Amino acid sequence: MAMNRVRVNSDVELKDRLVAINRVTKVTKGGRTFTFAAIVVVGDGKGVIGWGLGKAGEVTAAIQKGTDAAKKNLVKVPVLKGTVPHEVETRFGGAQVLIKPAAGTGLKAGGAMRAVLESAGITDVIAKSKGSSNPHNLVKATISALTQMRDAYMVAGERGIAMDKVFNG
Repeated sequence: MAMNRVRVNSDVELKDRLVAINRVTKVTKGGRTFTFAAIVVVGDGKGVIGWGLGKAGEVTAAIQKGTDAAKKNLVKVPVLKGTVPHEVETRFGGAQVLIKPAAGTGLKAGGAMRAVLESAGITDVIAKSKGSSNPHNLVKATISALTQMRDAYMVAGERGIAMDKVFNG
C-alpha cells in the first residue's frame, strides 16, 4: 500500500470535502470548554485522495487543520471509466465496506463513503457499509478498500508480463 503514496505538487488542484464535525465538551471547574474535530477528505477527481482529522477550538480552524492533514497523506487509486476495477470488501475497526463496479448505474453510496468516492472521481459504483456507521472508521475503511484495488497495468507490472498475457493467460 505504500506504493500508492503520492507526492502533491503545487499545480495539482485538490478539492476538499467535509465529512463530519464532532463537538467535544470538556467540563472543568471554570465551566464547559468546547472543541471541534473535523474529518476532511481531499481529492483531485482523477484517482488521488487523502483524508485528515483536524481538532481546534473553532470549526473553521478544525476544518483547515483537517485539510492540511489530508494533503499530507494522499494515495493514488485506479479509476477505470468512472468505476473501480473489481469488487473488494474491507474492515477497519467496526466498519465494514463493500465496493462493487457498476458501469452506468451512478454512485450508489451513502454518508462518508460517498464523500470519499466522489473525491476520488468514481462516478459508477455500488457501495455498501455494514457494521458501524462511525464516519472516522468508514472513511478509513473506504480508502483502505480503494488502495487494495489493482488494475490490469498494476498486475502486469507486478508479474513482469505483457498486458495481453494478463487477459489471455
